[in-house]
Amino acid sequence: MYVRFFSRFFSVMAGPRPVVLSGPSGAGKSTFLKRLLKEFDGVFGFSVSHTTRNPRPGEVNGKDYHYVTREVMQSGIDRGEFIEHAEFSGNMYGTSKAAVQDVQAKNLICILDIDMQGVKNIKRTDLNPIYVFIQPPSIEELEKRLRDRKTESEESLQKRLQAARVDMELSKETGLFDVVIVNDDLEAAYGKLKEALLEEIQKVKDTN
Repeated sequence: MYVRFFSRFFSVMAGPRPVVLSGPSGAGKSTFLKRLLKEFDGVFGFSVSHTTRNPRPGEVNGKDYHYVTREVMQSGIDRGEFIEHAEFSGNMYGTSKAAVQDVQAKNLICILDIDMQGVKNIKRTDLNPIYVFIQPPSIEELEKRLRDRKTESEESLQKRLQAARVDMELSKETGLFDVVIVNDDLEAAYGKLKEALLEEIQKVKDTN
């Protein structure tokens, strides 16, 4: 069951238009996020999601995710503190109101890394982000990338691949995403992402 969405929360919030970045695990979202944050220093801010999964090697609490227990996250959801939340592969993921507020209060473009369930739920709010879907060139290439990570069990990997097939099909739905980028060439794909966000980037630069 999903938390109720609080449209008024967004309608009174000032700041630049956020960006919802979606796509299968392994499609390249994290790479693009890091490049945007590095190239456009003082323009973007990353909305740090909550999760009940354990950190992967090198991940930092409060930077990559807020790692919490299921009990803590469920309590926050029950109190209406989350914009959206979903469960995948036995773990809960969600975006808190505070995470978005923290970024927008600094006049930064808030980037939200959201799964397909979250995208559809955010569509029911007044957040009005730019919706971007990052797609791998093929399921075969995605499987190779995930295996190269060596962070997934075989069961988890198969679940991610199945979810990717579903997401890639859903991404074709008319009006769901403003732009769909196939990450078959990193530089070309990143160029398309920047082009899609250029108007908002310029707005922030003009006011800072």
